[in-house]
Amino acid sequence: MATKKTSERSPESMARAERQRVAAEDGAKARAEWDQRAVAVRKNMERLRVLRLAKEAEAAQAPPDAAPKRRKKVAR
Repeated sequence: MATKKTSERSPESMARAERQRVAAEDGAKARAEWDQRAVAVRKNMERLRVLRLAKEAEAAQAPPDAAPKRRKKVAR
């Protein structure tokens, strides 16, 4: 069985290595974009949580409203 030297690469193996390199770069770029979106979502969730808690605290301090008024029935 004949063995090839590592310095002699076939065109197919070079093309495969190039495809793998491009795929790895694309994967890293996609992962970075996904991470950025995840951070943005968490920041927005925190912002909304703060607003909700502030609204709930304000509502808890406000005096309770009087009994709801009843509407009159309108004859038609």
